[in-house]
Amino acid sequence: MILHGVSFDARPGHLTAIVGPNGSGKTTLMRAITAETPFDGHVAMNGTDIASAKPWQLAAIRAVLPQATPLAFPFTVIEVVRLGLGSGISAARGHLAQQALARVGLQGYEGRMYQDLSGGEQQRAQLARVLAQVWEPVLDGQPRWLLLDEPVSSLDIGHQLIVMQIARDFADAGGGVVAVMHDLNLTAMFADRVALLAEGRMVAQGTPAGVLTDANLSCAYRCRVRVNTPPDAGTWLVPHAASV
Repeated sequence: MILHGVSFDARPGHLTAIVGPNGSGKTTLMRAITAETPFDGHVAMNGTDIASAKPWQLAAIRAVLPQATPLAFPFTVIEVVRLGLGSGISAARGHLAQQALARVGLQGYEGRMYQDLSGGEQQRAQLARVLAQVWEPVLDGQPRWLLLDEPVSSLDIGHQLIVMQIARDFADAGGGVVAVMHDLNLTAMFADRVALLAEGRMVAQGTPAGVLTDANLSCAYRCRVRVNTPPDAGTWLVPHAASV
């Protein structure tokens, strides 16, 4: 998907969700932010132009969780997580790998082969890897970033909530989180800001209440969507009709 004139802003201390239908440009935007795909324009992180930053400089301030991370060779789970330590600046702090695994609910999995895990377990092991890379949300007064592309796509509802709470806690501690999301209810529950894309263009950007509206969502997803707000339950979204 080609993006057209997209201006995107994410702030430390916030969880920013990128949402939109399939093919809307969400992953393309994430890959531009992570410097994985060429683009015209300017992307800065903590005031640093990512186009001119060295890979080790970027690795020190942000960790990236892609949609999928296939491994061609056999690795144990702890070896996968330690890859994050080697990518960041905490290589000497080996204990962080175990702490990261415990954080995602995989304590005791250290010696298991990564390829033997379920899809959801592999996703959580990769999350532990990126957490180990940027374990402190703020370092030397500078925020660090978690860049997550569909972090809950293979998870059951219980683990979805765990992962989203991890992201929420990272932001609450002063770091920045940018997450590509499909689940609009989880987005409404956890995000501070939402960027809604459709056909490579920014439909709306702002607070969940300001972006996740009947009109915006119906336009972006090309089906009728009604936003409901049950008493004391926050915003809750359900499809109103499946017809185009």
